[in-house]
Amino acid sequence: MPRLKNGILSHTSAVDLKDLEPYLRLIELPHGKEIARSRGRVNDVFFPHSGILSCVVELENGWSIETGMIGRDGVFGAMQAIDGRVSLNTVIVQVPGFATVVDAKVVKNVADSSPDFRALIVKYEQFFLGQVQQHTACNALHSIEQRTCKWLLRMYDLVGPDFPLTQEFLAQMMGVRRTSVSVVAAQLQGEGLLTYRRGKLQVLDVERLRRRGCECHQSIQEQYVEVFGATSTVTLAADRGSRPHSVAE
Repeated sequence: MPRLKNGILSHTSAVDLKDLEPYLRLIELPHGKEIARSRGRVNDVFFPHSGILSCVVELENGWSIETGMIGRDGVFGAMQAIDGRVSLNTVIVQVPGFATVVDAKVVKNVADSSPDFRALIVKYEQFFLGQVQQHTACNALHSIEQRTCKWLLRMYDLVGPDFPLTQEFLAQMMGVRRTSVSVVAAQLQGEGLLTYRRGKLQVLDVERLRRRGCECHQSIQEQYVEVFGATSTVTLAADRGSRPHSVAE
């Protein structure tokens, strides 16, 4: 079933899935849609099975920076639903796709009655916190080229080699100037690691891209494996299907 392409739902027990089943609904995630506002109440929990959600911190001076990505390896809103918390970030659809969605109250009820389901949600929260911490260290200590490669590799893991991307958006997510990203993108394209045209990017040589990046991407992968076992973000990406999403700018 499509929803089981989501890593969290695929780890959910049959008993807990049966409790969730009547309330699950499939929705489309259009590019750019805002599904949560910073300090806003979380009413729905999203289990993506394609596309990417981007968690963004916005500053008063208009700058913003991405703190983490959520794809088919994860979930947004589950921990907030359990604890009655608000969203700490603005969350937007970075890459279009589909998600299984359920009312936050339902997730809380299942988590309250099932220690296993609650533990699963806590495990993902642990991984996501590790991802945020890795991004923080990377943004502070690594070059723009290394950070760009890490960002593209994470996208590659979640949706495949083709995805919509503008240099302006990438610069915004990394918290740097567009001119800096343009220089790096042109260099990587000139060396045959990727192609970029009219808001569409294609990764051509993922192994060389890994070598040009920093250790942070591998660290994020290893954190996922440590938390969830043998299933990694790469394993999930390998089962994504033959046609990754790509849309115009």
